[in-house]
Amino acid sequence: MNWWEAPEDEDDDDFDESDIRVRPNPKANRPRTKRRPVHADAQIARVLGVDRGRYTVLVDEDGSDEHLVLATRARDLRTQPIVTGDRARIVGDSTGDDGTLARIVGIQERTSLLRRSADDTDQVERIIVANADQMLIVVAAADPEPRPRLVDRYLIAALDAGIHPLLVVTKTDLADPTSFLGHFEGLDRLEIFRSSPEGMPLEAIGRRLEGHSTVFVGHSGVGKSTLVNALVPSALRATGHVNEVTGRGRHTSSSTVSLRYQSTDGRGWVIDTPGVRSFGLGHVDPASILAAFTDLAAVAEECPRGCTHLRDAPDCAIAEAVAEGRLGDRGMARLDSLQRLLTTFSGDGRA
Repeated sequence: MNWWEAPEDEDDDDFDESDIRVRPNPKANRPRTKRRPVHADAQIARVLGVDRGRYTVLVDEDGSDEHLVLATRARDLRTQPIVTGDRARIVGDSTGDDGTLARIVGIQERTSLLRRSADDTDQVERIIVANADQMLIVVAAADPEPRPRLVDRYLIAALDAGIHPLLVVTKTDLADPTSFLGHFEGLDRLEIFRSSPEGMPLEAIGRRLEGHSTVFVGHSGVGKSTLVNALVPSALRATGHVNEVTGRGRHTSSSTVSLRYQSTDGRGWVIDTPGVRSFGLGHVDPASILAAFTDLAAVAEECPRGCTHLRDAPDCAIAEAVAEGRLGDRGMARLDSLQRLLTTFSGDGRA
């Protein structure tokens, strides 16, 4: 017998695998699944502000148990942007007591998104606010000088998001804004307010805020925070001044926050944003700019394919209709506004 051959009478049962002990591994033994909890008991809360990964949310909005809650986001949402104005689904401790944290497990479908890009070549969007239906653009008549192209960019972003724009011109005691406002004569339904330290149109603006979520935007130093504090006295937003050398305002609002506007006739939301000196439009679809001019968009269907509708566009049906007087007395002003916005979008008229 060879030495490696086992004897015929050797008992193979000595090597029975039933004696092997396997250490339990709960993670490996548990079947993997992509199913997630449905959180049927989740409450809907409005996101009022974001600070270092913590979200201040309002539970039971306009209800008898309305109160603030501090929340964090669920791990499943770590790549999901959650911004001021979002309608969040929260679970956990929603009492709002000191030391408690709820958890955001989902976001309701958004009705609008106000976005900006880092610059005109950047396709990556930065969401500023969700679910706003109005934009109040604040610009100063002087100190700092008004910048029509920056206002154009705000308007383009609003039109792209389907948000109704409003315009407030502050510091009208320092300069007459009539010439500046002439740039916007052709825009539909752009309500304009004039404001000065001696006469702030708070009641008129307040009526437009009732029942709406209005995002306030504006260049640093134009008086946006001053206006917010006048409309919402409890806001206590920091105010600044304009540098006499550079002509630029100092950033005073460092974060986007929702503030409750309350009047004797109704309430709404004021969403204050940090002042910006640029507003990239790399994410915008130019078709949405034309769509905001409904009468011009109808005529544009007769334009040659690929028509830019700019002043040098050959055979532009809109330009022909204006020249023939088919668009009425305001046709030229409306075409000028459209062309100015399209020029700003194309990058030829940077802010």
